[in-house]
Amino acid sequence: MAVKTNLLIAASGTGGHLFPALAVAQQLPDYNICWLGVPHRLETTLVPKSFPLLTVNIDGFQTSFGIKTIIVMVKMIKAIFQTYRSIKSRKIDIVFTTGGYIAAPAIIAGKLAKIPVILHESNYIPGKVTKLLGGWCNVVAIGFTGTSQYLPKAKTQWVSTPVRDEFLSPQPLNLDIPEDKPLIVAMGGSQGAVGLNKLVRQSAPRLLETGAYIVHLTGNQDEEIGTFKHDRYLEMPFYDNMAGLLQRADLAISRSGAGALTELAITKTPSILIPYPFAAEDHQFYNALEFANAEASELFRQPELTSDLLTKTVLNLLNNPDKLKDMAEKAGNLALKDSAKILAKMIREIQ
Repeated sequence: MAVKTNLLIAASGTGGHLFPALAVAQQLPDYNICWLGVPHRLETTLVPKSFPLLTVNIDGFQTSFGIKTIIVMVKMIKAIFQTYRSIKSRKIDIVFTTGGYIAAPAIIAGKLAKIPVILHESNYIPGKVTKLLGGWCNVVAIGFTGTSQYLPKAKTQWVSTPVRDEFLSPQPLNLDIPEDKPLIVAMGGSQGAVGLNKLVRQSAPRLLETGAYIVHLTGNQDEEIGTFKHDRYLEMPFYDNMAGLLQRADLAISRSGAGALTELAITKTPSILIPYPFAAEDHQFYNALEFANAEASELFRQPELTSDLLTKTVLNLLNNPDKLKDMAEKAGNLALKDSAKILAKMIREIQ
């Protein structure tokens, strides 16, 4: 019987890091996979259902030097050696990571153990760890073609960003929304978006006058949830069937994390993008700019966007089905459906 390959996946924090990693893991059923994460983050809920979870106690890098920086570095050094010991004790053959600060101990420990390391960077502007350690990896798989310019010392390959299997086939929608009514989906990502939520609620009354339905995914940090009510306004913190929802949607109003954008591209959903204003290095704006330049999305900076402008933009799009159709087709050109399979093939061939 063939010996199974042992793979360590390092992915932590938000859905943007975790869901692509889970999608790749689904393509490697014949591998022994264990997961590296951080205590009390999203992976502690999602991962143990399928894979053993190892955790290390680390924090993000600080922008200025001080006592907090020293604490972060001490934690990082400890995490590197914990990860190295796990790699050795579990006889790990390959490390795969989707970036973020959990990638640092995974990459460094992998190099110390002299095993191959593959990093996937989903954002247009690479994160700090990717910029710093991308050159140490055997290959950096990138979600946007233009990202390679920021990684001159790394071997890069465009693979798009993986999505969960359910996005790759038609999904039923278990919401009572008539097929002949327009559906607007507003979503702020796995951490929610209070600023976006306010704009959507302020615009909702005029949008609902058209007969449209609005599904508003608020996240769990919004204190105003439940303050606006209407029969065709469906409000909830999260919704499990995102594939079915976006497949049905006529238009999305969304933040521009790389994972959300890939889901919009795969489902060919036209969108109005409002990047999170405080994202590291403004990476959500540059993600969104790729979609705007491709004419797949309308792009607005949040401080410059009023509810009146948002309402006008949504109404103009809903009243122009040919433009929506064109945006949908152009969105579909911005992602690869087989991204997870491509990454799994890279992992298989790097041994």
